[in-house]
Amino acid sequence: MNVTDQALKSLPMGWRSVLQQEFVKSYWLELESYLRQRRCLGKVIYPPSTEVFSAFKQCDLDKVRVVILGQDPYHGPGQANGLCFSVPQGQRVPPSLRNIFKELGSDVGAPTATHGCLTSWAEQGVLLLNTVMTVEQGQPNSHADKGWETFTDRVIHLINENCDSVVFMLWGSNAQKKQSLLDEPQHLVLRSTHPSPLSAYRGFFGCGHFSRANQFLVSKGQAPIDWQLPLATEDVPQISLGF
Repeated sequence: MNVTDQALKSLPMGWRSVLQQEFVKSYWLELESYLRQRRCLGKVIYPPSTEVFSAFKQCDLDKVRVVILGQDPYHGPGQANGLCFSVPQGQRVPPSLRNIFKELGSDVGAPTATHGCLTSWAEQGVLLLNTVMTVEQGQPNSHADKGWETFTDRVIHLINENCDSVVFMLWGSNAQKKQSLLDEPQHLVLRSTHPSPLSAYRGFFGCGHFSRANQFLVSKGQAPIDWQLPLATEDVPQISLGF
């Protein structure tokens, strides 16, 4: 199944109605051709094709209340699940997500999660979007500048135009490039360094984005996000977070 077919199969009605026209544009056809060629060469691409559009499937356009922008998916086996910064239960929590959990603990008092699956955030209206939505195994940024950025720019534009009072968390220089697509103060735009170990101590720790997001949502008459992750399911073994 090609990327267009998978998108049309995965996208809920709200997203499909505004994004369907993207799938006939030249940049998208070039992206689709590139991905097909890489697969024909035997390259392993993450996330699995059925999960590339998970962020949209789990958070339709009319449900978006917070947008967290990542760079591109994790490039190790079994890690990427289509939600930025998230990994399936049972997978070791990556360093950037460990730092996100540290900031959550200091900001809102959330206890450290026993897993790294962020599905519960998505179900509450947090769109966990990577600006580049695929990657090759062991090759970070390998699918940058192939067309995904144009697609996700369009996604961000549509949220800006169609949704009210959304919180955008722009972590790192790549995410902050999207600021020009956003209208302030219609939306709350929060900026910091990236949560990776290379930069977290230069502004991410102490940014208070999670509490500030909830304060904004409540001020607009919306329910706050419950940032505390549920316990891992009973059939998944407890894992080391690697602290």
